[in-house]
Amino acid sequence: MKNKSYTKHFILLSILLIILFFMNVSLGSVSIPLQDIFKITTGNISTKESWETIILNFRLPKAITAILVGSGLSICGLLMQTLFRNPLAGPFVLGISSGASLGVAILILGSSVFGSFLLTTSVSSWSLPIAASLGAFLVLSAVIIAANKVRNTMSILIIGLMFGSLTSAIISILAYFSEADQIQQYLFWSFGSLGNLSWTELTVFTIIYTIGITATISVIKPLNSFLLGENYAKSLGINIKKSRNIILLVTSLLTGVITAFSGPIAFVGLAVPHISRMLFTTSNHKVLIPSTAIIGAIVLLICDSIAQLPTSEFTLPINAITSLFGAPIVIWLLIRKKKIFV
Repeated sequence: MKNKSYTKHFILLSILLIILFFMNVSLGSVSIPLQDIFKITTGNISTKESWETIILNFRLPKAITAILVGSGLSICGLLMQTLFRNPLAGPFVLGISSGASLGVAILILGSSVFGSFLLTTSVSSWSLPIAASLGAFLVLSAVIIAANKVRNTMSILIIGLMFGSLTSAIISILAYFSEADQIQQYLFWSFGSLGNLSWTELTVFTIIYTIGITATISVIKPLNSFLLGENYAKSLGINIKKSRNIILLVTSLLTGVITAFSGPIAFVGLAVPHISRMLFTTSNHKVLIPSTAIIGAIVLLICDSIAQLPTSEFTLPINAITSLFGAPIVIWLLIRKKKIFV
């Protein structure tokens, strides 16, 4: 397939993304006419002031968060699958998400072990993102140090998995000594959520996300060369160590900030890169990176719309929806087309 034919794909996906965005904003326990949604989002006065509050303070930030989280996790999955040349690699293989989970676990569950000080700090709305970010940063530092010590890329993958196992073990110990209400609070955080961000938090999230995406664009050439092995990349004059560190840093940055603000969200980062490769039938990351980002945003908007339970005040855990509806689709796609990498 020639690059010219991809324009049609991107136009269709962009239109679908816009439609799903407004559909996601329209869904909820309160029914708001579509014309009022357009008025509010374009800065005009709505029929009811309460509708403006609902759209601007709750639904619009949640829909934007879904786009950032879906696209960010999908790009991280693509980077990891390319770097490790492993179709089962995802954004969480480096243990960064586990590190973020450990930070939150220490904050929520650690009061039983470390005293009541940690319990009082959990009142702040910023405490969970900060704790998750610190945990992710610690694991990131360890992974980067390990990456500079070993030459084999697969060794980094194993080290990342070991960090994940280590943090999971510590979380289990903390949970064992914690009260039931603390365990429940941590469990609800682990379900993942897209609707808890204020505009201030979303601004911080967007800035870090933009930095990560910009850095990703700078490693398109190394990513394409990594598909044929590190020796081939060296023959093209690619600085393996520098490119690998940038990819690890970008993945860690995006995964860490997403987990910090939205909790651990499964499936998207692993599955969406495969869907993108199947739809675009190319291995060129100049095409795969934007397509994976758009498809990831579309997938998470769909999952979040399903989780809304329209006309109901209840919202299902986004983690459950992404896996429940996404995994069978990917299995079906892989069975139909057995070749995973183009």
